[in-house]
Amino acid sequence: MRFGFVKVLLTCAVLAVAIPALAQPPRPDAIWAKRTNETINLNGILSEPGWAKAESVVVQFATDAGIPGSGWKYEVGVIPIDPTYATLKFLVVGNQLYMGARVRDKSVGGATDFNRNDGFLMALKDHSSLGAPKPPAEYFYTFWNPDGTDPFPPGQQPYFIGRWGNFPVTTPRTAEQIANWDARMVVNGTTNSDAVDDNGYTVEMRFNLTPMGYDATNPEGEIIEWNISIYDMDWLWPLQGSLLSGNRVWWQSPWGNTMHYDEVHIYARPDVTVNSLTVPTIRPELYVPNGAAFAAPTIDGIPNESVWANLAYTFDIRFGDNALRQTYPGVGPYRAGQYQPPVNGDTAQVLDPADATVKVFWRDNDLYMGFDVRDQVVQYHPSVDRWDGFIVSIIDRVERDILDNVLESRRLSFQVAQNGTATSSDYLASMVTAGDAQVVIHLNAGTTVDTLGTQADNGYTAELKVDLTALGYPPGLGDGILFLGVDHLDGDSFTPYTDSYGSRTWWFREYENECCPVFAYLAPSPPTDSEPVSYGIEGFRVLGTYPNPGRQSTIQYALARSSQVTLEVFDVAGRLVERRVLGLQGAGVREASFDGSGQGAGMYLYRLQVVDPQSGRPTTTLSGRFIVIK
Repeated sequence: MRFGFVKVLLTCAVLAVAIPALAQPPRPDAIWAKRTNETINLNGILSEPGWAKAESVVVQFATDAGIPGSGWKYEVGVIPIDPTYATLKFLVVGNQLYMGARVRDKSVGGATDFNRNDGFLMALKDHSSLGAPKPPAEYFYTFWNPDGTDPFPPGQQPYFIGRWGNFPVTTPRTAEQIANWDARMVVNGTTNSDAVDDNGYTVEMRFNLTPMGYDATNPEGEIIEWNISIYDMDWLWPLQGSLLSGNRVWWQSPWGNTMHYDEVHIYARPDVTVNSLTVPTIRPELYVPNGAAFAAPTIDGIPNESVWANLAYTFDIRFGDNALRQTYPGVGPYRAGQYQPPVNGDTAQVLDPADATVKVFWRDNDLYMGFDVRDQVVQYHPSVDRWDGFIVSIIDRVERDILDNVLESRRLSFQVAQNGTATSSDYLASMVTAGDAQVVIHLNAGTTVDTLGTQADNGYTAELKVDLTALGYPPGLGDGILFLGVDHLDGDSFTPYTDSYGSRTWWFREYENECCPVFAYLAPSPPTDSEPVSYGIEGFRVLGTYPNPGRQSTIQYALARSSQVTLEVFDVAGRLVERRVLGLQGAGVREASFDGSGQGAGMYLYRLQVVDPQSGRPTTTLSGRFIVIK
């Protein structure tokens, strides 16, 4: 049986032609924290050998530390003559995350006024919290002391504020607080004294991941959601008006207690250690399929062309369905969420929860999105809290906010109008007027638009086409990186009016400028006959292999229902090179990775065995191939 499987694919393989490797860019929002077994002494010196082998990133004032959320801001005084330049490194010991930092700074210290201090303002998303999205927990390591007196005494260590800190800041910390977060700074000079220039400082910091709901010992790996803002105050001790400068620069998000812009994704896995010669490529959370091999759909509000059914990436958004959120890629299970705003002064029971299928692909310079909304009460209402419609957020690749120096995020909104057509709002309205976007809504048979809820509707469909060059992308789309969020709005009105309600349910990101959009990549190569796949049955299908060719590949596939899945990979001689039980997986789009760095270059064949978990009987077999390069 195995020979037959290989023979069929080899028959197609002889027709394959060599194609160049994809120029997939690295992710500027992500970094590996390598594992080490050594003891790290929290003394601020960074003398352990593991630090020399750790992955690092530079965060520098007035320099983008990585799209989409990094930026910088002036707080007080003049343009700095000693701008921030910090090198950050990460390690994992057990279930503890360690950060090492080396910061160039000629003037180190703090004051009683906020923003006039040196320090680190950070957040860890709290995965132990119930519900979604997971909220940020603040970690503020700072020289700021609002209850102190100026000037601070020289040699003062920073204070701990936030989840495991205190306010007032001088309150002694408990053993539990110290166990869950601790740090030590070494200043090469004297804090709060500018008599002689300082020569920077180093910090060693430890985060206990266990109480925050993370498990870096998990063999499948962990993604730690984190961000940092570095405060830099210069020449305040004593005040030197011609030199005084206060500013900050951040990696992905500036705050610790709110979720702005984006976040850093710190990857950890037990087999990625300080002895690893290379670290695995951190892949995009989403590959957007290229529809160049299909005819462009007609934007009539009915996504029924072949490209929608056979190519587009598909996901569902459903109010109250936590199990569905768990199937989202990357950090989607923690960023996706829902909210029911008060309507008529209260929140009534949601009788007809929001339920939609969204599809996406790209072609030429355009992004296409299709929407299929299952809604028994389709209505128009002027209040956004009671809309039927969508908010799509896409980050502009050129325009920046003038205060925070981050890439602008555009809100592309549309709702069901009174006459059943689409009304575009916010930035989408200007794009439609300029001819850079199209949006059309189609009411399904039996659907009428009202705010009475006296008859059951059959939902609606919609299509959205956006010219990405109008959002700062170059023709050909440059590096192909796309940051996207989708928010489904569902308002249902009834008689009596007190039964009416509204809801927002989002995939990755609720609004523009909030955390966090999906990190997507516009796959440059459309599916061709040189990469044959078996699409299975009843909605079980392979969606593609990316990158192909590549050193490590990700197989994307769709499951029509919950299934047991096993991956098998063969070389062209039919030898099994890897077999991995992927276990029980929920319905939706799933991924399986293959690391070919330890294999020879050439073509490999794969098979996904899909089994019904209740009967134990095979459901289907999905198959395809990819090329490993060195």
